[in-house]
Amino acid sequence: MGLPPPGLWLKRLWVLFQVALHVAIGKVLLTLFPRRVKQNILAMGEKTGMTRNPRFSHENWIPTFFSAQYFWFILKVRWQRLEDMTEQGGLAPNCPVVRLSGERCSIWDFMQG
Repeated sequence: MGLPPPGLWLKRLWVLFQVALHVAIGKVLLTLFPRRVKQNILAMGEKTGMTRNPRFSHENWIPTFFSAQYFWFILKVRWQRLEDMTEQGGLAPNCPVVRLSGERCSIWDFMQG
């Protein structure tokens, strides 16, 4: 695979800063204003339909916001999106896929059979 291009490292560093700042501010707000943060998170959940599911209790998932696990998950997703982007006329990303058998491979390997 090789090392990613230098521009990607700078973008990753910028995303790391953004996610760390988001989590830090969220944690502070959750500590200082728990009721208001809970209202905002529940309002966002209404838009996605998550709060309408009777099996999800907000007491179970609101504390996971702004946790270390949340930080690593968001960081991983945002970094993956950086690698999945392409420019018009450029090469398409060689994203990982999972075969029906459960085997992991890249799109290029999948297309080759």
